[in-house]
Amino acid sequence: MSCDQDAETSHALGCFRDRLKRLIRVEPLLDLLHFLEPDRKDRIKAKFREEGDINAAAFLIDEIIHSKNYEQGWSRELITALETVGCKHAAKYVLNSPPEPTEEAENDSCVRLIDLLQLTLVSMKTGDVCAHCRALGLLTLEDQENIMKLTENQGNIGGARLLLKRLVKNEAGWFSKFLQALEDTEHHDLVRELRGEPCNEDGEPPTKHMYCCCSEEPCEPHDHLSLSFSPSSEESKRNIVLRDYQMEVARPALEEKNIIICLPTGSGKTRVAVYITKEHLERKKQTGQPGKVVVLVNKVPLVEQHYKAEFGRFLKHQYSVERVSGASQLKISFPQIMEQNDIIICTAQILENSLAKAKNGDEDGIKLSQFTLMVIDECHHTKKGGVYNHIMIRYLKQKHQNQLLKKQEKSPVPLPQILGLTASPGVGGAMSQQMAEEHILQVISTLAFGNMWIISKRETIKTFCVYGMLKDPFGDVIKKIMDEIHKHADLKLLCEPGTQNYEQWVVQKEQNAAKEENQMVRVCAEHLRQYNEALHQSNTIRMSDAFRFLDKYHNEELKTKSSPDEEGTITITDTERFLFTLFKDNKAKLQELMGKPQYENNNLAQLKTNILKEFSTRERARGIIFTRTRLSAIALCQWIQENPKFDEVGVSASYLIGGGDQSVVKPMTAAEQKDVLNKFRDGQINLLIATTVAEEGLDIAECNFVIRYCLVTNEIAMIQARGRGRAEDSSYTLVAEAGSGVAERESVNEYREKMMSTAIAKVCKMNRADYEKKTREFQMQAIMEEKVKIKKKQKKGMMKEPPSKISLSCRQCSVFVCSGEDIEKIENMHHVNVTKQFSKLFTVRENASLQERLLDYETNGVIACKNCGQQWGSMMLYKSIECPCLHIKNFVVTYGSKKKTFSKWSELPIKFPAFDYTQHADLLVEDSGEEDMETD
Repeated sequence: MSCDQDAETSHALGCFRDRLKRLIRVEPLLDLLHFLEPDRKDRIKAKFREEGDINAAAFLIDEIIHSKNYEQGWSRELITALETVGCKHAAKYVLNSPPEPTEEAENDSCVRLIDLLQLTLVSMKTGDVCAHCRALGLLTLEDQENIMKLTENQGNIGGARLLLKRLVKNEAGWFSKFLQALEDTEHHDLVRELRGEPCNEDGEPPTKHMYCCCSEEPCEPHDHLSLSFSPSSEESKRNIVLRDYQMEVARPALEEKNIIICLPTGSGKTRVAVYITKEHLERKKQTGQPGKVVVLVNKVPLVEQHYKAEFGRFLKHQYSVERVSGASQLKISFPQIMEQNDIIICTAQILENSLAKAKNGDEDGIKLSQFTLMVIDECHHTKKGGVYNHIMIRYLKQKHQNQLLKKQEKSPVPLPQILGLTASPGVGGAMSQQMAEEHILQVISTLAFGNMWIISKRETIKTFCVYGMLKDPFGDVIKKIMDEIHKHADLKLLCEPGTQNYEQWVVQKEQNAAKEENQMVRVCAEHLRQYNEALHQSNTIRMSDAFRFLDKYHNEELKTKSSPDEEGTITITDTERFLFTLFKDNKAKLQELMGKPQYENNNLAQLKTNILKEFSTRERARGIIFTRTRLSAIALCQWIQENPKFDEVGVSASYLIGGGDQSVVKPMTAAEQKDVLNKFRDGQINLLIATTVAEEGLDIAECNFVIRYCLVTNEIAMIQARGRGRAEDSSYTLVAEAGSGVAERESVNEYREKMMSTAIAKVCKMNRADYEKKTREFQMQAIMEEKVKIKKKQKKGMMKEPPSKISLSCRQCSVFVCSGEDIEKIENMHHVNVTKQFSKLFTVRENASLQERLLDYETNGVIACKNCGQQWGSMMLYKSIECPCLHIKNFVVTYGSKKKTFSKWSELPIKFPAFDYTQHADLLVEDSGEEDMETD
């Protein structure tokens, strides 16, 4: 532990070096630092005599940081020594516990004021003021003796100067005590001078309320400070104050360099970006150049969050700031928004769409050259080949083109400065230190090369591994059901049910059976998948939750076997009848067992212990529990809300899940997510149960405990989840079943985190020539890989077959559905079949999950096979025309002589024609006219 403390202290010394060198008193401190060799002390003392305290302190810090030979525990000795010699303010920085930025800024103002008025202040009665300052705890006994000795030798002024020099090294709050000392020694004029109070005709200060540096509460005269140059409350809200480490990482960007800022979650990356944006626009304004900033995010909720909490809050009084996303209600084009505003906050896809339009010659497109600064939030996603990657490849291509233009003595195309923000770039699955370094270099290279600045902070990690249940009769019943299904379908088991490997095995079985038209195995595999999920649930949440999941699935499957329009009977096969009966026969036994709490899993018991401990031992607990699925998040929330023990210790819980619709659970809307987060921030909710949606980006209020419940992903997710515990005494806990592999994977993530930190440090120390050569290589590699991708895509597009080459059949009953010639595309996205023949093959059911209005179409219901009830897609209303929309995952595609399954239409190399709205509208009008004539 002390080894970690030494490493953290060394890092803090480097981060806060500029401030510490002004706070440390070298001469008395050296006497107490026994870990320093005598010759090192002599060099530092010589520096002190020749160049003074500040340069000597800087020299001392550098000596400590760069030496590797100190005995373990030297950091504790340093902190104790600082506190002993009266440098408590410096000790807090060394402990990585600096004051709040506003408090720090107020203190700096007080220090500057003392410096400005020093010529006046040295007229004080040094002996009297010194004695009062000593009594108020502003000076040590040694300080007092030194000041009095200097006063005796050099006079009152010399002593006063030393007294002032000592005072400003104190913790914040020293200024008001100094004023009190001046008042007590009858230096009223000096007090008024420091307060900036005008004198009345009698020479007395006017009566008025004054305000403390750190408070807006009025107080009595002479108690606290009211600086005459303090900004108004409105101005102070707009004033951006950065900590020393934030200013350090911002500095290269302020010099117009492309950089990545890597700071832990909750340490103010976005605030640094706001400051850089402000300085960038001000610099452009002063030089008479146009400035335009785009802030890119990867999630829709982040657009509004960055606008309200950061960029809009601090900059909209001075610059025009606008936000754009798929959820925006703006009715003007993106180029118009860009033209009318100085700062645009948008999802990366919005920008990529406009860049693609510009490349195709569309007037509604924009170019990268129209921006002067591009801020990329969560920039570690740039390496993943998504939309961030597409944007930066465009940037790199133009940068490479600019180099050729310069050689031809032509004007290059202007490109924006790049500022990347991340809590963790990760190691990209690297297995060695060298591979980790290459990954970091690739991330930097993709972001157009520059530097990476990192401030890291390690938290204590607690891991609880609990043993599996000695008895699990509920799970045994489910496994017995699964064994019956294995026998019925003649499936030879290769892995243990309830595991991820079993899930993969059974999915593969279902896909193969669908292609082979083996309906018995296909439907058995589908049911086995649901039982496997129920086993996982019974090991992580309550047995009752697992039972409800299975019961709901079987009820919904039975519903699909009834024809809503009574036009025909849906076929139920012998296998389906066997499966429904099997569940019905075991239903009572499962219900009986789920009512016996002694059989609940130990993971829940451990989780309960942890939650109760956090809320019982903390004055104000606030935490997040991360879990794997939406279903488990909702179930855990219900479990907590229904348990009176949690209510007794003041737990108020809610869940937070994602907004995508790829789950059996209804997603959360952006408005619902926002409402939960606001309640969490306000304290109405003090415990969030969340899926990984809460790990990254979203502005979640400060927490003092984080629990990952039976969940481990990668090192990036681990760092971001752990970073949600932002309070000083925060804890990070992993709850997992012994032997599940979760704790072992977490250990791997910790190792990768260390590997990442080492890799970043090595990359930052690389020889500049080697660094630039390596990044150029990676950039050229990225450009070439993109060119190869485009050529492959173009070739694939040219090779696309006509729709007549394919036919679709029902995934469940294998009945022929339609030829590819019957399918058309709406808005190059939705595949529809509006033929009369197709309309005879399906029934329309109510869409119970989502009623969603999108642009010119809306989803009205679900279409399902008349023969077996298998869902095929949804019924869309497109400009008043009903269009059955097909989902490819529900069909088997016959392609030539081969049968295949697909999860997305884009995987199918077929070129479908665009939907001809006019033609279909005319046909509908004709049919309507004929019906009217028949009626007449």
